[in-house]
Amino acid sequence: MYKNKTFLAVIPARSGSKGIPNKNIVNINGKPLIQYTIDEALKSKYLDKIIVSTDSEKIANIARKCGANVPFLRPAELASDTAKTIDVLIHVIDELKKIGDKYDYVVLLQPTQPLRQAFHIDEAIEKIVNNNESSLVSVSKVKEHPILIRTIKEDGTLENLLKVNSTVRRQDFPDYYKVNGAIYINKINETFNNNLSLNDNKIPYIMEEEYDIDIDVPLDLEIFKIKLREIKR
Repeated sequence: MYKNKTFLAVIPARSGSKGIPNKNIVNINGKPLIQYTIDEALKSKYLDKIIVSTDSEKIANIARKCGANVPFLRPAELASDTAKTIDVLIHVIDELKKIGDKYDYVVLLQPTQPLRQAFHIDEAIEKIVNNNESSLVSVSKVKEHPILIRTIKEDGTLENLLKVNSTVRRQDFPDYYKVNGAIYINKINETFNNNLSLNDNKIPYIMEEEYDIDIDVPLDLEIFKIKLREIKR
């Protein structure tokens, strides 16, 4: 709880994964991948409950051992490649409401962004509440600056992505940010429905580039190990 507002953390972890089999529970330095997110969520000063949403009893058991709550399994239709994360969140919120368990905000923490720390979660919560906003998303500064990105037109020539003069010193480039997928916070109200785009959340929470990683292919796991050593977790 923060300033009398309650926060539900949801960690989605379905069983299917094409790039890395059993990705959410793959062993990294003696810990399943999902544990890195659960551990930091448990350290948060403000999260009131931590729920893992999964369709897998195996993942559920691992999550429980790590300290998360898994009071129910996710329906199969919400565990497919085409299922939307917003629908997964709505499912969790609705199931908890059935037992009278209600919260002011939902905090989405994806296990594929395992470098996010407890202080990031708490700072993001403080920011959304102190700014009296209904949505927030974590972002990181982009490495590949859009000033240098081009598309190729039908006639085979290049076209700038940004309609600006690209003859600028790199040190004078304006800052651009990407949604990094580590933290999403949304107020649970009448606008929180399956038409909502989480990536379009309004308020940015800026994270340092060193904490930005998205586990998708085996190489990402090796990069993750290196970054773990760098930040001395």
